[in-house]
Order: sequence, then C-alpha cells, then structure tokens
Amino acid sequence: MVKFYSSNETYSYPFPAVSLAYFLRYPNPYSTHVISTDTIARNYDPETQRLTTIRLHLKRSKVPSAVLKLVPRSLLGTSASGESQTYILEKSVVDIKEGWMDTESRNLEWTGVLSVVERQKFIRPSPLVPEDVKMRQAMDGATQRQGFISFGAKGAGARVEDSGETTDVVSSVTLHSHIGETWKKKRAAAREDAADEEQPQKMGFLRSWGTAALQRNIEKIGLSRAQRSQPNAREGMKVVLERMREGGLVGVLEGMRQDREAILAGRPLSTPRAITKDE
Repeated sequence: MVKFYSSNETYSYPFPAVSLAYFLRYPNPYSTHVISTDTIARNYDPETQRLTTIRLHLKRSKVPSAVLKLVPRSLLGTSASGESQTYILEKSVVDIKEGWMDTESRNLEWTGVLSVVERQKFIRPSPLVPEDVKMRQAMDGATQRQGFISFGAKGAGARVEDSGETTDVVSSVTLHSHIGETWKKKRAAAREDAADEEQPQKMGFLRSWGTAALQRNIEKIGLSRAQRSQPNAREGMKVVLERMREGGLVGVLEGMRQDREAILAGRPLSTPRAITKDE
C-alpha cells in the first residue's frame, strides 16, 4: 500500500534563478530544522549539458506523537521525547539548455517504518524568451546570460532581472510503510520449519496490531505531515528568490549566514512576508 500527494506551483521568476535558489535554499526562516548540507558528488556531462548533483541534508526531526503511540521506541531509535536527527539523500539533474530540473529526495532513517520519497519537476514554460531578448542575450554575452541575471555595482553579485518569465514546479510525495515486512518473511520461514517441529508462536506487537492496519495508519500520518510541510518549503524558496532579486548572490549568502547564526544561537528567525513583483 502506498500513499501519494502532489501539488503544483508557479514561481514568478525565470528558470535559471529558481534552479539556483533550489541549491541555496538552506537555511532559511522556514527551514530551521535543517542542520547542515553537504555535496557528496557532482558531475557535468558536456555532451548532454546536464549537471547531476547528490547532496546529503542533516535535519533535526521529531517523530509525530501519533506514530509514537503506534510503534515502540525500540523500533524507532528515538529519545524519550521522540527527537532525533535524520539524513535526507537528494539527487538533482539540471538541464539548463532545455530548461528543466528533476529532483528526488528520500529519507535514510526509519526506512523500515516509513519510506518517504519527494520528487520535483521544475520546468521553464515555452516559448522560452522573445526573439528580441534572444538577440540581446547573444550580443551582451555572459553579462546577460540566460536573461535572468545581471551584475550589479559595489560587489552586489548577480541579481535577478524582472523579465516576466515564470517557472512551473510539479511536486509529489510517495509514502510507503515497510513495517512488518521483515516480520512476515520470518514468519513464512518459521511456517516451513514448523512442518518438522511444531512450536507455539509468540503473539508479538506487529501480529497483535495487524500489519496492514499499522501500515495504513503510519502512511496516513506521514501523508498529513507531508501536506503541512509543503507550504513552508514553497515560502522558503520565495525568501531565497527575493533575497536574490534584491541583493544578488551576496544578499542570499548574507541571509544564509544570519539564519545559520540565529539557528545555532537558538534565536527565533523572522519569516518575512513574500514580496510580489507588483509591489
């Protein structure tokens, strides 16, 4: 049994800016649970012009109280309060030429209880850019490359231009509880052994609950949590994009530094209102 959730979003920023913001999205005021991000592999294929990146995120997590009521702590390996740290493996492929990016993130902890896989497809809508913009890009060269950044004065770094372009994002989350599957395999093997020697079977936790019912409940809780987290993920991206538009890459990096210091110091982070392009 599998639970599935999907959503659509359109960012009022061009694809290159959105794809860059994706890699710079941690930390931000909406992701204070992210402790660290490390790039463990990166490869650029000159033939396809695609960049593949694998990153590892360490996040502070807390098991929902509803799950703690269903599953013994011995199976989760959490503290008495349910708090722990979890690793998330992220793989992304960016095709800047065709204008798309595919990402996939999956949990590396508690996979025996619940596997969560999040996929996102970032797409640059067609037509890409008007012909006159294409001509200007070709003439201006690197300064106007891809029509989404310019280099400001006083070391501000790359700023996002208000080109009117947008980026569509399709997100999906797949949840699958594996709890009890190992137990069922052992039970099947035990049945085969019992053909020669009859032994009374113990009434364990999983058998008393019913594996299928337990899986359904865990997946339902995970789905509810995924639905609540998606708005924060979108707002976090918007904060990074706004920092990029207002202050360029320097503004983004400065915002990341301030957020990281506040998280380490235990100070609350302000969650700025997203500014629309009409303001």
